[in-house]
Amino acid sequence: MEKNRLRWACRRGMLELDLLLEPFAEEFYETLEESDQLRFEALLECEDQSLFLWLMKREPADNPDLQRIVQIIHESRSKDS
Repeated sequence: MEKNRLRWACRRGMLELDLLLEPFAEEFYETLEESDQLRFEALLECEDQSLFLWLMKREPADNPDLQRIVQIIHESRSKDS
């Protein structure tokens, strides 16, 4: 996905999601394997409510591919600290 489209897709209706997705896209997206980039792009097509539950660790994603990228996002937060 082109960088500007990716940035736009990361802008969500919830500040909590913006604070997770936008920095991840800026700092880690380009370093991901192509398959994980595609997973991230698929994740961005999901509803905000689902993203919130997954990214706040309230429930796992039903789809293993989406759960994988959610886990990568969580791990990137620990590297950021």
